[in-house]
Amino acid sequence: MTRDSTPGLLVLHAVRVTGFADTPVIARRYGLDAVTTEQVLRDAEARGWVEHTAFAGTAGWSLTEPGRAENERQLAAELTRAGAADEVRDVYRTFLPLNALLLQACTDWQLRPTAADRLAVNDHSDPAWDAGVLHELACVERALTPLADRLGRVLTRFRGYDTRFTAALARARAGDGAWVDQTGLDSCHRVWFELHEDLIATLGIDRHSQP
Repeated sequence: MTRDSTPGLLVLHAVRVTGFADTPVIARRYGLDAVTTEQVLRDAEARGWVEHTAFAGTAGWSLTEPGRAENERQLAAELTRAGAADEVRDVYRTFLPLNALLLQACTDWQLRPTAADRLAVNDHSDPAWDAGVLHELACVERALTPLADRLGRVLTRFRGYDTRFTAALARARAGDGAWVDQTGLDSCHRVWFELHEDLIATLGIDRHSQP
C-alpha cells in the first residue's frame, strides 16, 4: 500500500530536488498550498535547515548542510516505515543504465561531432541526428514508466516523473527542442535530474560518487 508523506517532509524535499526555487515553485512541486509551504519554510529557516537568497534578479530557497542531513534523516525514516528500501534500491539499480543513456542523449542533443571538431555544437541542421536523439529519449521514456509505477506504489511523492517526462518529450517531438535539456523548463533533462536526486536522497547516496 502506498504511503503519503507529511507536508513537512515534502516541503524540505521539494527544496532538495529543485535545488533552488522560490515559495510558489516549492508549493507546486507536491501540490501543497502556499500558506502551509511558507510556514514550513520559515520554521525550517529558523532551525537552520534552509536559507533564502537573492541574486541576479532571482530569489529562492536552498538547503543548508544541516538541512540536507535532516532531509535525508526524514527520508530514511519514511523509507523504513514504508518497508520499501529493497524495492527502491532495486529500482535504482535499474535506473543507473538508463541514466547513462539519458546523459548521452542530452550530450548528443548539444554536440554533433565532425571530422574537424569532436566537440562541435549541434546546430540542429541534421534532422537524422536529432531524430536519433529523440528516439533514444523515447526508449528511456518506455523504460521509465514501469519504474515510476513501482516507486509510486510505495511512496506517493514519487508519482508523476513518467508523465512529466512524456509531456516534455512530446513538446520536443513537436519541434521545441528546448524541452530536451533546458533547465528553466520542465524538460526531459530537468525531470530526470530531479528523479536522480530523489532516488539518491531517499537512499542516502552521495551523487558525486555515482554516474
